[in-house]
Amino acid sequence: HSLDPPYPQQNPAPKGLQAYSGVCGHQFVDWSSFPDELQGHFIKVRYKPTNRVEIHQWKEKEFGYEEQYVGDLIFSTNLSFIPVDLQFGPRGALYVCDWYNPVKGHAQYSLRDERRDRHSGRIWRITAKDKPLREAPQIADATIPELLKLLTRPEYRIRDWAKRELRERGLAQVKPTLDAWVQSLDANEPRFRHHQLEAIWTYRWIGLAELDGHVGAVAQAHAGHGSSPAANIDRSVALQTLRSLLDCDDPHARAAATQQLRYWHPYLNDLPVLLKQSANDDSATVRMEAAIAATYIATRDAFEAMVDVLKHPREGHLAYAITCALSSQTMRPYWEGNPNYDITRLLKLAARAQTIKEPPPTASESQFDRQADLARIDIACVPERMMFTQKQFVVRPNQPVKVVFTNPDATDHNFVIVRSGALAEVGMAANEMARDPRNANSDFIPPEKREAILHATRMIGPTRATQIQVLRFTAPTEPGIYPYVCTFPGHWVVMNG
Repeated sequence: HSLDPPYPQQNPAPKGLQAYSGVCGHQFVDWSSFPDELQGHFIKVRYKPTNRVEIHQWKEKEFGYEEQYVGDLIFSTNLSFIPVDLQFGPRGALYVCDWYNPVKGHAQYSLRDERRDRHSGRIWRITAKDKPLREAPQIADATIPELLKLLTRPEYRIRDWAKRELRERGLAQVKPTLDAWVQSLDANEPRFRHHQLEAIWTYRWIGLAELDGHVGAVAQAHAGHGSSPAANIDRSVALQTLRSLLDCDDPHARAAATQQLRYWHPYLNDLPVLLKQSANDDSATVRMEAAIAATYIATRDAFEAMVDVLKHPREGHLAYAITCALSSQTMRPYWEGNPNYDITRLLKLAARAQTIKEPPPTASESQFDRQADLARIDIACVPERMMFTQKQFVVRPNQPVKVVFTNPDATDHNFVIVRSGALAEVGMAANEMARDPRNANSDFIPPEKREAILHATRMIGPTRATQIQVLRFTAPTEPGIYPYVCTFPGHWVVMNG
């Protein structure tokens, strides 16, 4: 990706942005076969910590979008229900792919676990009461004008199918008709700008524009789809349409058009002017797309335009995009070691903001921390590994202990110390909590196992209020081996010490 820093460096984790794991399929609702009150909503499948198909609503903020949970389309108390994908069919029914397996996860259980069902699964078909299904669109046998007409449909999945078919027809067949179609669009039509964008996307899909340079390998992807990169061909209609979008009064259209500069920049003689215009746009989303596009274009002019983004307010998604863009392998050569830019300081400030800081102690906590024989234990979650950074730690009986627990992982975790021999008992009880939808945002501390639990943090991580919590306690009087574990459903099997 053009935003990647030089290997083996990594971009910082996004801070303050909504994030979650356990999700691998989603759709926007734009079919009339679904209720009116759900139009524009976002449906996604979640297979951990609870097994459900969720309905969300996206809320546009100044520096990006936020997601608001609305409710569940499906919730199952059967933990073998594991939704892993969903798609709308051609008539507007929603199909959910259910892995349906008593064992999930590649870290908790062996791939050879005998309980894994490798031969069957389930497909759920969901329709709305009193909402008729649509007639399926003609795709494979449609003419090119008929396919272009489908690009005006409100259902984005139908538009996607139409573009895929147009790509199969090839550049030579599609382009003349596409040129005429985009020029015939009614500028007074409410979705005029969206139709123009569909044309720009289709031009690219049929091979009129491709990624080049440092990511040029993508251009080969069309070779087997009836299209090929076109060197000497008239792009005037496409470029005129793109310019119209870059200068229109709809910020969403301007942002989408700015994103396309990564493909079309070799054909734009005034690219620096256009990119600079987007970098200084009133919309933070447009400015974000300008910063990202600059990393694909990878020229000094693109870098100079991107620097203009720093002149404007930046938070949330925009701030993170700027940090990644400036750190990218394509932009670094233009500022690294150059005293005319203060980029190094900006990146250090961004890195400092990512640091997980221990919360200031209260008066009583400070007094606890001043004990001469205090044992301080720093333990964290290993990112993407489902394990703690320490497999064990040793303290004396009755010794004061301070455990500083941090979670830089993409998944929420907690830190629970249990009585000797109670690991599986507590872990299984936490698994059972996933059957109840009311526990979806809980700390997964099973209340019926309180006697077996000595100390526990809250669930911390990317979807919670904090990524750090401190435990202060006195070690048990009786010497022994006391397990500690993450009780997020399914984690206890491997994430323990």
